Amino acid sequence: MAKDTMKTRKGKAEAEAAAAGPLPAPRLRDLYRQEVAKSIGEKFGLTNPMQHPKLEAIVVNVNMGRHLEGTKLPPNVKTTVLDTLTKITGQRPVVIKAKKSVSNFKVRAGYETAAMVTLRRERMWFFLDRLIHLATPRIKDFRGLNDKAFDGQGNYSMGLTEQGVFPEIDMAQATFTHGMNINIKFSRSTPELSRHVLAELGMPFRHDEKKPGAAGAAMPAGSMSSPATATKPDAKPDAKPDTAA
Repeated sequence: MAKDTMKTRKGKAEAEAAAAGPLPAPRLRDLYRQEVAKSIGEKFGLTNPMQHPKLEAIVVNVNMGRHLEGTKLPPNVKTTVLDTLTKITGQRPVVIKAKKSVSNFKVRAGYETAAMVTLRRERMWFFLDRLIHLATPRIKDFRGLNDKAFDGQGNYSMGLTEQGVFPEIDMAQATFTHGMNINIKFSRSTPELSRHVLAELGMPFRHDEKKPGAAGAAMPAGSMSSPATATKPDAKPDAKPDTAA
């Protein structure tokens, strides 16, 4: 009976996908193949395509351990997190259980502590497109992403403080606010290569703002002193009072 139900659900899903038609090609993937790959060869001298960095996967992780009540998670917390990840990624998340017991955090092995989604291929490119062009501009007081959050292999990590930056999420129906960690995994890459690829794809990295006048603060040796630091002429001494009786 269960097998028949699974087959029916699978058949309905396939029928809905066929009715919707094939998905368009991810535009960021086309941009990478047509333009970014050429710029990598010109800037870094990597003419062989097998030397170019490759975007392998994007991992979205939400920590739920701090909401533990005894041995279990509150139903509303778990439901909200799973629904959020399903809506923004289009893929069902996996619930992760603790592998070790940590008394300081009141966590024991086997407790459900996080939810994770690993995106690859088309879903990965679609998610990256929405993250760059829809989610990050909606961050409150957004001034750009940190361009130094790369590890030695060129993988990039970033965090969001609330799920409402994604337009798929209706915060009026959310029971609580939670953030998430997003890891962008590369292969055959370095921090410089990964930074170049993400910047060319449109990732809004933060630019260091130079203060006006900072360049002229230091003057070369032997140069003339500025008017502000020029020595003032000696002032005339005050007249001494008459001491005669």
